Amino acid sequence: MNFLTSVQFKVGALVIAVGGLIGYMSMQVSDDPSYLGNPRRAWFLMPSASGLIKNSAVKTAGINVGVIRDIKLQDGLARIEITVKADIPLTTSAAIEVKSLGILGDKHVEISPGSPSDPPLADGAQIMIINDKGSLDSVMSQVGDIAKSLKDVAEVVRESLSKDGTDKHVLGRIVKNIENVTEDLKQITGRNKDQISKIIDQVNSITSTVDELVNDDSEAGLKKTWKKTLVRIDSTMKNIDEISSKINRGEGTIGKLINDETTVDELNTAIQGVSGLFDSASRIQTGFDFHGDYLGAFGATKSTIGIQIQPGLDRYYYIGIIDDPAGVVEKNDTTISSAGAVVSDTTTVMKHYNKTRFTAVFAKNFWDWTIKGGLIESSGGFGLDYSFWRKRALLSFEAFNFEKANLRLSAKFNLSHGFYLTGGLSDALDKNNQRSGYVGAGLFLTNDDLKLLLTRSPF
Repeated sequence: MNFLTSVQFKVGALVIAVGGLIGYMSMQVSDDPSYLGNPRRAWFLMPSASGLIKNSAVKTAGINVGVIRDIKLQDGLARIEITVKADIPLTTSAAIEVKSLGILGDKHVEISPGSPSDPPLADGAQIMIINDKGSLDSVMSQVGDIAKSLKDVAEVVRESLSKDGTDKHVLGRIVKNIENVTEDLKQITGRNKDQISKIIDQVNSITSTVDELVNDDSEAGLKKTWKKTLVRIDSTMKNIDEISSKINRGEGTIGKLINDETTVDELNTAIQGVSGLFDSASRIQTGFDFHGDYLGAFGATKSTIGIQIQPGLDRYYYIGIIDDPAGVVEKNDTTISSAGAVVSDTTTVMKHYNKTRFTAVFAKNFWDWTIKGGLIESSGGFGLDYSFWRKRALLSFEAFNFEKANLRLSAKFNLSHGFYLTGGLSDALDKNNQRSGYVGAGLFLTNDDLKLLLTRSPF
């Protein structure tokens, strides 16, 4: 059989291609533009880190140049640790400015590299110049500036409206212009008294017409029609009063809803239950796992796709599908004989075929230890994990298929951005004729990672 056309080679090539594609996509959507190089580290102190979140962007001139690595408490102040790209020339005059993304939005860190003539800032050093324009203190400072401006305006108004007035302010000149205009109006009205009298006569005629309309005693007149309107309004108010009285007495559906304490309690209980359901759903952490392990004894790759549902920090559920290239083993015994006599000994030929298996386990965490049990590769089993080195390394022991005592020992090391390496020994006792050492790699993505991929994807 040609190795390039074998199933094992195709599966391995698919695993490498998919892993490379996922790695490339992860690098393209990463929030941290400095993670592929040798980033520069720095930190600064602020009275409050409100609005700043870990892994949010650090920008220069509106361009992402790094991320916030950590936020911690130091001497009653917020210590914000950042990393920026190595090509950003930070100097001792570098300045930090906290800007708001909107009126009610989050904040981000804007960094000014500083004057090129100043000494360079050491890696991991503190940035001393902080400008927090997004803080409440800054807002209050601006309010103080506005109050001072209002005071200046009031002084200008006082000078402009004084007895003698002043021409040095625009407002003073406007007041004088108004004074001149009123003097002109006085002269105009003095010269046009007859015309103004005619206008007054016309206004008097209009008011007389309105008076006739109001005092009309006919059936269509306002005196009688407005009384009928008041009767209708009174009837409407009585109906409203009757409805409100029934509600207060607890009559009808609305009355029972408002006045019956049992109904109100049941409604509140239902609302709380729905609210609790959505709160619980929002706290569930979901992770998607994909990894491939190369089995040295069989020269083939074992692939696994799984999903991990974690409703709390101390427990999780894992469901997976495994494509095992050594899942089925066949033995062919061959005996060569002649004339009833055995010519050669029995020869056993082992053949392995792919088989799809399923895993569904429940795991419980106890500090650095995890106990898990359930269905492991389509048979009952249990396992024990021990994590160390700040949760980056994991040693695991699994026992399943108790009829043939399949024991598996493995180790896992988390790299970065969900990538990890695996290795170990499967079927340690060789009860299934499948013992093999293996090495592999995988990718574990949480629901937060998937949201980031979807929002950053160009498609």
